[in-house]
Amino acid sequence: MRTRRGLSYPRRGAVNACNTAAEKRISTPNYKRGKPDFTAGEYMTDLFDSLPDDLVISILCKLSSSASCPSDFFNVLITCKRLNGLGLHSLILSKASPKTFAIKAKNWSDSAHRFLKLCADAGNAEACYTLGMIRFYCLQNRGSGASLMAKAAISSHAPALYSLAVIQFNGSGGSKSDKDLRAGVALCARAAFLGHIDALRELGHCLQDGYGVRQNVTEGRRFLVQANARELAAVLSNPNAGLPTRAWITWNPHAHPSHRHPSGNGPSGCPLLSDFGCNVPAPESHPASRFMTEWFAIRGGSAGSGLRLCSHTGCGRPETRKHEFRRCSVCGAVNYCSRACQALDWKLRHKEECSPVERWVDEDGDGGEGGDNAGGVGAGDDDDVMVES
Repeated sequence: MRTRRGLSYPRRGAVNACNTAAEKRISTPNYKRGKPDFTAGEYMTDLFDSLPDDLVISILCKLSSSASCPSDFFNVLITCKRLNGLGLHSLILSKASPKTFAIKAKNWSDSAHRFLKLCADAGNAEACYTLGMIRFYCLQNRGSGASLMAKAAISSHAPALYSLAVIQFNGSGGSKSDKDLRAGVALCARAAFLGHIDALRELGHCLQDGYGVRQNVTEGRRFLVQANARELAAVLSNPNAGLPTRAWITWNPHAHPSHRHPSGNGPSGCPLLSDFGCNVPAPESHPASRFMTEWFAIRGGSAGSGLRLCSHTGCGRPETRKHEFRRCSVCGAVNYCSRACQALDWKLRHKEECSPVERWVDEDGDGGEGGDNAGGVGAGDDDDVMVES
């Protein structure tokens, strides 16, 4: 990279001398109030303006890729006109971190929409996925949202692949006849290969139940064990998990729920009980899922007339048509967009709340679209059964 030399990069001593001279001029009796001398400030501004664009863009790329929240990046853009112009360079936007797009639903605006669109156009897979989820589920722009998620999936974005699998399993955005179980299994397999834990868990249930693929209980169980192992490893390798070393070793599976973890174990005191009998905190939700959860909470906790939200609190997906999600066959009080969400919510809270009833009906007073069994284990096992509603 070609750089400038000479007076454009003065030594520190020259800068200090310039600042000292400016301070002496201000402190002299001849200094007139209302006419300050900003010689030093102007000199430093000239130094910044003399930096080549390539160097500034390289620094901003480092900043955008390591931003821990949207304000880390946007505060730089509003500093000056030059940073604002260079900050929207396609190279910088393409490298922005996922947390740069963690926009709160209450702060959603046209400018936020345009920023995400700029990042998506720059080839940022995370921006494509986040904006795709928002458009598909929140703004009900199904075609555009699915296209953006597909664009991210082409770039091997695991969450986008899994979300497209859920759409195929449910026939989201269409009718029940639009379900493509084989395509859903293929997308899940690809996402699981890339390390997506929910996709691996979903694939295990599909193999175990023969859902969209030839049934193979042994292979399905193996995938479920792998999902639990990766889930536990992700928590233990996270230095900010807040999980004491001995907490997951000394956990008593027969203890009362209120005594399964002491205060301070896990975020918000809500552990996710691993199938290994360990006290594992619930995984952090994706920014897109948090956005959808906040979006529908602002609108009264409903996606529309007769439409329900996934009962797993970390999901945020709504139904796109009535009776799209499957519900618990035991209590009928909860419904889920996928078996992965059902398995997570079962361990997190529903196992303690689920109670059988003699008969339950849906909101319209009938039995729903059908009673196809989507699971293969009973309520007394690790996961309860879901039936289509």
